Amino acid sequence: MIHTPLGPRIKRTHGGILLVFALLLAESTVLAQQPEDSNLAVPAPADGAQSASRPLSGGSEIPRLGPGQSAISASVPGVTGSGSPYKLLRYEEDFGFLADPSKRTDFFDPIKYIPLFGRTDAYLTLGGDVREWFESYHNDSFGEGPGNSRGYNTYYLQRYMLHADLHLGSNWRVFIQSISGFENGRIGGPRPDIDVNCFDAHQGFVDWTWRASVSDSSVTWRLGRQEFRYGSGRLIDVREGPNLRRSFDGARALAKLGGWSLDGWWAKPVLNNPGVFDDDPDPDVSFWGLYGVRPIGDGSLANVDLYYLGFANREAQFDQNSGRELRHSVGTRLWGRPLPWEYNLEYVYQFGDFGAGRINAWTAANAARYNFDRLTFKPALGLRFDVASGDRNANSANLQTFNPLFPSGAYFNLTGPFGPQNMIDLHPTLDLHLRDDLTLSADWTFFWRESLDDGVYRLSGSLIASGRESRARYVGSSPALTAVWTVNPHVTLLASYVHIFPGEFIQETTPGRSVDYFTTWLTCKF
Repeated sequence: MIHTPLGPRIKRTHGGILLVFALLLAESTVLAQQPEDSNLAVPAPADGAQSASRPLSGGSEIPRLGPGQSAISASVPGVTGSGSPYKLLRYEEDFGFLADPSKRTDFFDPIKYIPLFGRTDAYLTLGGDVREWFESYHNDSFGEGPGNSRGYNTYYLQRYMLHADLHLGSNWRVFIQSISGFENGRIGGPRPDIDVNCFDAHQGFVDWTWRASVSDSSVTWRLGRQEFRYGSGRLIDVREGPNLRRSFDGARALAKLGGWSLDGWWAKPVLNNPGVFDDDPDPDVSFWGLYGVRPIGDGSLANVDLYYLGFANREAQFDQNSGRELRHSVGTRLWGRPLPWEYNLEYVYQFGDFGAGRINAWTAANAARYNFDRLTFKPALGLRFDVASGDRNANSANLQTFNPLFPSGAYFNLTGPFGPQNMIDLHPTLDLHLRDDLTLSADWTFFWRESLDDGVYRLSGSLIASGRESRARYVGSSPALTAVWTVNPHVTLLASYVHIFPGEFIQETTPGRSVDYFTTWLTCKF
């Protein structure tokens, strides 16, 4: 546990708030001087499968039917239609278009394109993220979590990220990004890996790109610390939501070959430690894979993802037992936006070894939404239905529990009440666009155990309660209401309330108290 003097914490808090309001004021002044038809949006660079797995035909850069969408919409102003050029993965931004002085209309443009050596293709981009976050739980972990005498735990979180992106011609690139995260007032202290990191290198990699002279094919070789996000973030995500994001130390090749985008990599997840420059790769976990994406036609009707993921963990833990895990995942994802419909279908089979036994696990995830664009507030009605396998026999060496690997940090809603292991969930959603810059989302998720012989897990993979303690199937339900206001292309404000009704299984295996959660985020990107 880390003990930080309250005085320095308060100074950091005030400094962050002042910085955000200064950015608000500066941006408002500049926007007032811009013509009404100015448009900040720019295309993202062609950067392998991660850039190819976005909706096409003018849609948001982020597939909107996967997990963690509330967290993403509050972190990327462009998702809510502001015309922002900023991305969830900051290295996907490309400000080379600012070589044309007539396109420099934003307050921060002088630091987004700093020309070098008298060449238009050699330049430096500077940027950053600030997030100020208030969070409050009542009866965290169904009454087992830390709190005061009335069950409340209210605290403040801050995150600061700065980056520099150096382009040296069309072949070489260097990207570095720092991270600092702080916690103030949480009963029980900061949570490991997700709350506190005084200062460290979150990303730092070098790119070298080969481009074919007679086609659009290319291969980028990337070496160093980097963020990963593939598909809808169901299995590989940056973990936006918690205070600290996830990165990997690894080597990656990102190829564009005809209509295919193909990525291959070997990497180790980075552990966020609380000190300065003390983040190290996890010595127990290794991760490798091949991920391919191809649009069908123009991509608006359908796209297909095909992938293989390898995962090794020397200290895996499940309800059945703990031991060495070697897991292989093969999957496919079909998705598209034949508006007014949207859909996202993903199916995964897992096999391998766990201790002395064999792994045989699977998941099926289905989501669809219909957009009523001609009605007031442009409502969008959606439904998600997911199933992830659970273990069939705790006394057998074989394991059937699905492993979500490195999932979204706000999988079902911003509390992340349960993980997608041994789980059946039904999740209706409603999105309202009250204004072009203001959205309101309501959803309600219902949970059941897939197998009565396996427990219920947290998103981190740790166990909430063992399946040996109850034969009940119903786990509970969780309604959520989230509002996101895009103040301008740089600043978003989120407010969300979540309630968790414990079902029979939770009532029999924990104190069984209902959980209340409220949070507000103020996020600024530049």
